Amino acid sequence: MTVTDPPLPILLVPDSRLRAKARPVGNADTDAVRALAPRMLDTMYKAPGIGLAAPQVGELLRLIVVDLQPEEKPAPLVLVNPEIVAASTELSTREEGCLSLPGQYAEVTRPARVKLRYLDLEGARREIEAEGLLATCLQHEVDHLNGVLFVDHISALKRNMLLRKLAKDLKSRGRD
Repeated sequence: MTVTDPPLPILLVPDSRLRAKARPVGNADTDAVRALAPRMLDTMYKAPGIGLAAPQVGELLRLIVVDLQPEEKPAPLVLVNPEIVAASTELSTREEGCLSLPGQYAEVTRPARVKLRYLDLEGARREIEAEGLLATCLQHEVDHLNGVLFVDHISALKRNMLLRKLAKDLKSRGRD
């Protein structure tokens, strides 16, 4: 998959679109989603990141792309209308970051294993069961579709410190 378009601009906190709930992808969106998915993957790889949700590039559609690049080879996943249908009671804590909050990281506790139901780009129903980093990444990206950021899963004190640091970093880079 070769993409010659420039990477899509990634929205940064506090952009209000990051807090909006994305709408389900419908039949009328098929062509747009098929065009958007490879551009999202390209943008994610260039960022670099391991996951990207459509709202992060200003498209309020329920679409996410993920690639953990196992064995250093691309293995992209494109999930249309993903929904978490099962989650373990066992929890896992991992450090998370986000392309919409560059340079900011925090320990987040989530279910250790999840099962997602979604559509692929051809419209076929699929399911994926995940654990470890993939489970964390999928939950993080699905959160974006619901207007939730990883900082919403940490204490208010830590969240406020992190958001103040982000604002300071962006201002010092000339992006306020």
